[in-house]
Parts: sequence; C-alpha cells; structure tokens
Amino acid sequence: MNRPITALLAALDAVIVVAIGVGIPLVPLTILWATQFGLAVDWLDFWRASGDLWLLGNGVDLLLTVDPDLALRLGVEGAGVPFEVGIALLGFAVITVLLGLRAGRRLGATPYPVTGAVVGVLGVGVLGLLVAVSAGSAGALPSLAQSAVFPAFVYAIGLAIGYAWANRRVTPVEFGASSGIRARMSALSNGLAPGDRGLVALVFRGGAIAAAGVVGVSAVAMALILVFNFSSIVALYESLQAGLMGGISLTLAQLALLPNLIIWTASWFVGPGFALGTGSAVSPLGTQLGLVPSLPVLGALPQGTPALGFAGLLVPVVIGFLTAAILRPAYLALVRGRGRRGIRLAATALGCGVVGASILALLALWSGGAAGPGRLADVGPDAGLVWLWAFVELTVSVLLGLLAGATSRGPAAGASGPSDRHGSGEPADTL
Repeated sequence: MNRPITALLAALDAVIVVAIGVGIPLVPLTILWATQFGLAVDWLDFWRASGDLWLLGNGVDLLLTVDPDLALRLGVEGAGVPFEVGIALLGFAVITVLLGLRAGRRLGATPYPVTGAVVGVLGVGVLGLLVAVSAGSAGALPSLAQSAVFPAFVYAIGLAIGYAWANRRVTPVEFGASSGIRARMSALSNGLAPGDRGLVALVFRGGAIAAAGVVGVSAVAMALILVFNFSSIVALYESLQAGLMGGISLTLAQLALLPNLIIWTASWFVGPGFALGTGSAVSPLGTQLGLVPSLPVLGALPQGTPALGFAGLLVPVVIGFLTAAILRPAYLALVRGRGRRGIRLAATALGCGVVGASILALLALWSGGAAGPGRLADVGPDAGLVWLWAFVELTVSVLLGLLAGATSRGPAAGASGPSDRHGSGEPADTL
C-alpha cells in the first residue's frame, strides 16, 4: 500500500467518524420530523441539533440563547441571557475513540502510519469545523476553535490506542522526523538503572489498573442502580409525555450521558461525589438536591443519607490493595538484591497513587461542566477533590497491599533460606 492510498483511507475513516457521530442523533430526529411534525418545520433545524450534540459530546462548548418569552415561561434563573453549555455527552466521545482505535489498528499495519495519522486527525478537525459552521445558529453557537481541535484530539486518542494495539515496528522512513525525540527519550531512560526503569513502568501499569478497576466497579454499580430504580425512571418517562419518537430521542440522549454517570459514580465511590447544580451534593456522606433537569435517569439518584455510603468508600481501597497483590511478583523481581527497598516501596506506592488519581481526576474533569443557566452552571465532580481523595486512598492501599504480601510470604519467599543475603537473616523477598 503506497502513501496516497494510505492518506485516502485515512481521510475516508475521518469522514466515517463524523458521519456516524452526527448520524446517531440525526436519524431519530429525522424520523421525529417526519412523524411528529409532518415535515412542516425546517429539517435543517434537526441537522443543526445533531451537529451541536456531536460537537458537545466531543468537548465543544455551546453558547445558547433562549427566546425571552420562552425563558419567562420556563422560569429558570439566568435563562433570559445567553449562557454556555459545556458538559460533554461522553457517549459521543466514546464512539469517536472506538472508531479511532479501529482506524489506528488498520493504519498501524500500513507502511505509512504517520501519514495516516496526520491525514486522519486533520480530516476530523476540518470536518468538525465544517459541522460547527453549518450547525451554528442564533440559538446555539458552537465554538469554532474548539470544533477544529477537540473532536480531532478525541479521535487522536483512539488512533494512539490503535497504533499501540497494532504493536508495529517503527520504520526509519516514516519516523525519521521524530528520531531525535525518541533518541532523547531513550537517553533519559538509559540514565536509570534497569530495575528502576521497570519500576517506573510498574507504577504506570499499577495506577492504570487501579483507575480502571474503580471505573469498572462503578459501571457495574450504575447498572444495578438503574435496575433497582426502574420504576422511578419509568414514572418520570410517563410524566414527560414525550411520545414514541420523543421517548426514543430522550433515551439516546441519556445513553450518550451514561459514561458521565459512570464517572460520577466513580467519584461517589472515591468520596467527593458530584454536584447537580450550585449548592447541591451527591456523595457517600449524604445527598442534598434542589431542582434537577427532567431526565428520567436522574430518578435513580439516592435520596437522603445512603445506608451503605461509608462502605462505598472501601471500593477504591480494596481495588488498590488487589492491584498491589497483582503487581507484587513483578515488584519483587525488580527490587530483589537491591538496596533502599523502603524508599523504592514508598516511591512505588506514591507513584501508583499519583497515576491512578490523575486518571480519575482527568475523567472527572471531562465528565462535568455547565449544563445550563444559573445554578446548573456547576454540574459534575470536583476534579481537584477527586484527585486528592483518590491519591490518599490508592497510595495507602497499594502500600498496605505490598507490605501485607511481604508479611504473608515471610522467610519462605527466599529460595536459599533466611541467612543467604549478606549473612543478615533477612528474608529473600521481604520489602
């Protein structure tokens, strides 16, 4: 496969990414236009809504202006003046990442992966800008600068994962421009002892495993919450009286919000919880809500003080402990026969805490934002508090997990008995 064909395939992937992303809301909205509105309104309004939803889902802020008469009837504070909506419906971002991963796996197997990546990312950026220009209106105006950057950035994340998945060897022709960067990174890495380089990799792996574990448990918990509160959600659906197609469109919107809800559940387990408006709080310590948006899925929110709220705080602690148990054999292999084990033990635990907390904090930052005027300008978790709580919980639990493993193994961990190292009687694999 030559370079022009690779570029052409990358450009086609970019078109498919944008077409699928915009098409997901556009199809039900078009059916709604034909069935509920009888083709009587301008279809371009539905195109604009679909483009705005896709852009919003990939992190682009929208400046909304509500008609003064409608704002007066709604009675929502601040709705009479233009306000910004910045909460990303992460379901669209997940789709963009998955499509980027698929493209990355294919392009990573070609002789020109960098060409494919550059063309693909630039293609999504250009198409995102075109969608923003065509979807902009007096009522909803997306940020043009963000439209050209954010969807392309989300797509680049998927491409990077796909390239890593493909595990392709670097060729001098394609990567010659980046050889200097790689050489400097290699020199920096070579400045560390082999065992310390392994510990750095172990720290990143441990932090990623811990963060993924918290998010995974949160996804399962969110599914159970929706099942147990199904009757409340159905009652809210019925109260809205949206009709068949309106209900389908509303369901798709809530599915797009589902990744946000999973991340908010993770923030709940970590401790800070999340807000659904200024002055509100949903956390293990209690729930305090005011007026919330009329989304049926929000009927699953806990009311009052959760009976098992404090037990939920054990989730990241247990996950950190189990992560340490998983990584302990690799850790022991890296520190065997080396001095300053206490320092390396503390650095490993701290590093896992920093990496895991940073991942969770970035997800929390991405999942929140302004959802409307007035008090709805503050929705989602506080990323700073999520980082602080997660850092403490993961660091302590990883440290305890490594120490508990050392205690449980005892002198039997060494193959040559308790006095085979420097005649000190130290167990072979103690920390």
